[in-house]
Order: sequence, then C-alpha cells, then structure tokens
Amino acid sequence: MGRIIYKIVETNQELRQILELQRINIPSVISENEKQKEGFVTVHHTFEILKAMNDKCAHVIAVNNNEVIGYALCMLKIFKDEIEVLRPMFEQIDSCVQAEITYFVMGQICVDKAYRKQGVFRGMYKFMQQEMSLTYDLIITEVDIKNTRSLNAHYAIGFKHLHSYNSKNQNWELISWDWF
Repeated sequence: MGRIIYKIVETNQELRQILELQRINIPSVISENEKQKEGFVTVHHTFEILKAMNDKCAHVIAVNNNEVIGYALCMLKIFKDEIEVLRPMFEQIDSCVQAEITYFVMGQICVDKAYRKQGVFRGMYKFMQQEMSLTYDLIITEVDIKNTRSLNAHYAIGFKHLHSYNSKNQNWELISWDWF
C-alpha cells in the first residue's frame, strides 16, 4: 500500500472510478448483513450528473497508487431537481436552514472496503473542511437511519442532528457540520 492522498477530482477517469466504487456499494448488490455492518450508498449517479456536479463544486477523493479508494460528493442546491431521491432532502433543508447561511450538501461518501477503519472517512472530511470552509458556513448531508455505521461515523467527527423526516417509506436523518 502506498500513501493515501486527499484531493479534489480532476479527471474523467477519477469520476469513472467513483462510479465503480458506488456500483459495488449500492444495496441491491450487498447482503443485509453487509449493509448493517459496513453501510451502503443509496444513489448510483450517471457520469453526466457526477461530472456536472464536479464542475460546479469539486468532489473530494482519497487516492492510493492512482486508484480512488474513497470519495465524498459535493452537491450544490442548483442540482436539487436532478436526482429524484434527493428532492425531499432539499425541501427539508429549505424548511430548517436560514436563507443567509451558505452551505453545500455532501451528496454521498464511500470508502473502499479494503481501506475502512484506517481514517480515510475522517481524512476526506478534514480535507473538505480545509477546502470549503472559506466559502461555506455549513455542510449538510442526510443518512438513512438504517445506515447506523454512517450515522455514527458522521456524529463522531462533529455532525449534529438537524432534522428527521420520512420520504417514500424511508426514514432520514438530516445532519449538519457547522465549521464555525
């Protein structure tokens, strides 16, 4: 294993590697046991939307030997209508976050199974904070309440409960990390 580097996405190849990591971590391809133990991702993006999001606010990745081993997707409010499952999240954000607060949404975070429990999750968020805290007051994300691994990991680095809601028979925790 080489040294893990945290950086923003710069190439289409890195975007394709994100999509592959997404593909192998969606609920339809992992067991119930693995979902409980390791967590999962909810959305599988298209290349086009992933690239468009990156062009407006670059995604953060963890790279080892030129391979993406983790990612944290950055999503601005202008994309709120692009991904059906995320529309309710933006409606909830609008109802509980003051209009003058600048924020972006961490649209999804994932670490390759071989690199879990090695600080990659925390490293990506630390890099994200360094890169984004001059522009944004707050980072917001939502986590399926069944994804306890993800919820616990987010709370451990400083996220706080913002709001709970149900959308299409799925329960969500809207959480935020105020950098100030």
